[in-house]
Amino acid sequence: MPFAFAGSLVQGQATKSAAGTAAAAQLESARIAAEAAKFRPVGVTSRYGTSQFQKDDQGNLIGAGYNVSPEMQAYQNQLSGLMGQQIQQGLGAEQQYAPLTGAASGLFNLGSQYLSQSPQEVAQKYIEQQQNLLAPSRERQYAQLQNQLFNTGRGGLSVGATGLRPSGSQGLGASNPELEAYYNALAQQDAQLAAQAQAAGQQQTAFGAGLFGTGANLLGSYQQGQVGALSPFQNTLGIQTGIENLGQSSLTLGAGLGGQAAAYGARSGDFTYRGGVGAANTMQSANAYNPYASALINASTNPQLQQAIKNYGQGQSTNVGGRGSTFNTGFYDPAMQEF
Repeated sequence: MPFAFAGSLVQGQATKSAAGTAAAAQLESARIAAEAAKFRPVGVTSRYGTSQFQKDDQGNLIGAGYNVSPEMQAYQNQLSGLMGQQIQQGLGAEQQYAPLTGAASGLFNLGSQYLSQSPQEVAQKYIEQQQNLLAPSRERQYAQLQNQLFNTGRGGLSVGATGLRPSGSQGLGASNPELEAYYNALAQQDAQLAAQAQAAGQQQTAFGAGLFGTGANLLGSYQQGQVGALSPFQNTLGIQTGIENLGQSSLTLGAGLGGQAAAYGARSGDFTYRGGVGAANTMQSANAYNPYASALINASTNPQLQQAIKNYGQGQSTNVGGRGSTFNTGFYDPAMQEF
């Protein structure tokens, strides 16, 4: 019916307007909360530096920096000149310690040569070398002994084996006491050479391994030398970094204060937002109510009013409200029959 349609239309407009008002109130509450929670760093000046923060026209942070104090800046300038010398010293260390790498390589090669033979091979070679050294003297001693025996007429004399030596070891038999003593001396000397040869083989192996160890130590010294050459630069760089951190502390402190302020503002803004949303929801029901819409909707359900409208359309007298009031009309519209 027209009254019901008109009432629904008016009520819809009221509801839409109330929803728009509530939404606007909520958005405003959110804007206020966001503004309260905005990060607001604080400029700080200390003995070591000063922080700087740049903002745009809306108050948004667009840049941050810091400057160290003039005193700290003077220290940094002095250290910068020193660091230039120290870095050159460190870069030149490779050339200075280069001979160590050549010496280490030579020791490795020499050690390989010593270790290329087994201890047994070294012992055998040692015996051969010693016997070659002793051969001339042995030949002279034998010739002298033969000459002595010939001059005394005892060259072919044989008295048999001598048995055990005083030391208890088995001796060698000879044709006469002089030759027996000579050959026993040779046998004793060869036994000593065998013992010395075994020790020589072991010593050569240990010596070759030691050459590798010495070469490795030289390479370690080469590396340590390069690292040590850069130590003064690293130490000065650490001091520079410490000075920079002292100046940067003002920026860190200012940002921390801004973060705390933002946290507190966020809590305050949250309360504001909740209150605004609650108020908007509370007012939405009241704003959505329209008395004209209610009157039109009620009219559409009033049978007396509907009958009066029909009578009005048929030109009949109509009593509305039961007080005897009547009214007549002179026109009739068949379309009113739809009411």
